[in-house]
Amino acid sequence: MAGAAGSAGVTGQLSAMPDGGQRRRHTLSIIGCGKVGQTLGRLWHERRTFVLLDILNRSAASAQQACAFIGAGNVAASYADLRSADVYLIGAGDDQIAACCKALAASGKLQPGSIVFHCSGALSSLELAAATAQGAAVASVHPIRSFADPHQVAAHFDGTWCGSEGDAAALAVLGPAFSAIGAQSLAIRREQKTLYHAAAVFASNYQVTLIDVAQQAYVAAGIAPELALKLIEPLLSESAANAFRLGPAAALTGPIARGDLATVARQYQALQQWQPQTAALYQQFAALTADLALRKKNSKP
Repeated sequence: MAGAAGSAGVTGQLSAMPDGGQRRRHTLSIIGCGKVGQTLGRLWHERRTFVLLDILNRSAASAQQACAFIGAGNVAASYADLRSADVYLIGAGDDQIAACCKALAASGKLQPGSIVFHCSGALSSLELAAATAQGAAVASVHPIRSFADPHQVAAHFDGTWCGSEGDAAALAVLGPAFSAIGAQSLAIRREQKTLYHAAAVFASNYQVTLIDVAQQAYVAAGIAPELALKLIEPLLSESAANAFRLGPAAALTGPIARGDLATVARQYQALQQWQPQTAALYQQFAALTADLALRKKNSKP
């Protein structure tokens, strides 16, 4: 296992530029290197964007696993063992970001010119106030992706949109760093960060929940779970493709779009008998879908 290095500052490596000159690559350390940190670290290492110094996780074993996935970096045993880096990514869970930042600030590693950022979708760069107090520039950069499989995301990261906000000095470094791994930057408003992330939850997490609900309903109707997923897949894929191609209103089909309220009422009663909680969800979606159907009707010439 790679040992933790001392706390002395480390000079970044030089990389060749297209015009024959050289530029200094910034150094990076990652605190809380989970799936997001590992994916980004691997891409930045492969494309020679940052020089990865240290990884600090709750356990040395998980930090070593992160180093192995990335292909670079040393395991740091504590904040005191971190070498001074140009950039720090705090990849810990949302509820630990502020605490990790305070610990980093208290370690004396930060100075004017340091950059600290996190990748939370729900929290803004204000979580990094402890770093700001030490003169560091802070930001949040949120890759709008599901990181369930870091190998898959790393292999297909090009084109990923990243919502970013924070200090100009931090974004001046992080913007090009994310561009170097194929990301597309989207400036967002700090005060709207929570609403912005709620949109992502609807598009990603709740879609998975809806698939689960649909599968449960098929199973309750006597269809095997594996077959139920096969029935759902083309419906979901085609509906999503149509919504992205035509817009949600134009893509809407089904009983509400046809004005077949009798069918909607029968379905609601069947769900009420089976699972009242799901029936309530159906009723809420029916109301929203009725609004969408009205938009579809009003948009026709």
